[in-house]
Amino acid sequence: MLGRLGRTAASDAPGERSRRPPLLAGSYYAGARILRVVPPGIRHAAAAPGGAAWYWLSPAQRRAALDNYAAALGLERSDPQVARVARRAFQNYGRMLIDFVLMGSLTPEELIERITLDGRDRLDAALARGRGAIMAVPHMGSWDMAGSYAAALGYKISAVAERFPGSLNDAVVETRRRFGMHVIMLGRAAVRAITEALSANHIVALLCDLEQGPGVAVRFFGRHAVVPGGPASIALKTGAALMPATQFRTAPGRYTIHLENPLDLRDGDTKEQVMQRVVGRFEDFIRERPDQWYAFRPMFRAEE
Repeated sequence: MLGRLGRTAASDAPGERSRRPPLLAGSYYAGARILRVVPPGIRHAAAAPGGAAWYWLSPAQRRAALDNYAAALGLERSDPQVARVARRAFQNYGRMLIDFVLMGSLTPEELIERITLDGRDRLDAALARGRGAIMAVPHMGSWDMAGSYAAALGYKISAVAERFPGSLNDAVVETRRRFGMHVIMLGRAAVRAITEALSANHIVALLCDLEQGPGVAVRFFGRHAVVPGGPASIALKTGAALMPATQFRTAPGRYTIHLENPLDLRDGDTKEQVMQRVVGRFEDFIRERPDQWYAFRPMFRAEE
């Protein structure tokens, strides 16, 4: 689920997918079959060395992560605590990927049993207004588990998703749609699809904490950053409820979703002002669980 809107992925070109062999999808499904026979404790324990290796073998992502977590923790980049949190974040991302792959083998009842929802009353009250709800979420926990859980409960939910290479895209989309979540592919038609979903009083989930193309300037942990402005723009235009939300892992394969009350949007609010308020809530979410925030690319810009 991505917050970037309005830019078409290169693989949107007609015929692109059909020219590619299904090798990536085959690897995805083979990996899923292997993971399913491995005991849960071993699966998630394996993510620790794998995530640590990724951390050390990806110098550009490691440098970006250290900068980002230093800002989140309010520490110098050289502080050992920053590196410890960054390594754990890489490891937790690996655990999240394992959970996503395994999600394709769960029944709706099994998925519902693994997730706890805090704030369902807030969501129901927002939808009672009849204009839909936008979930503004950071890259934390497992957003795919959260969206699939909402669909399994019977909510109509859409998520904007970036296209993966070749046949891997089909495999990932199939997993995301398994429980009824509607996938809106990133591209020129995404804004219209989002608006239509909201007009039908559906939920739309958008990741919007990391810069992804043109966006709006905000102060994020006291530094200059750019985040997607789509959630604010669409909420101001449509009257949809804009609800900051997060999700975090509580045990192997288990997550909690936390939904905030909708922001009080007023006449005259700008998208910059609204996104600054969203980012303020994200800061609180991230400070509580910095190692479940996946911020592996540069976030901050030089001060003007």
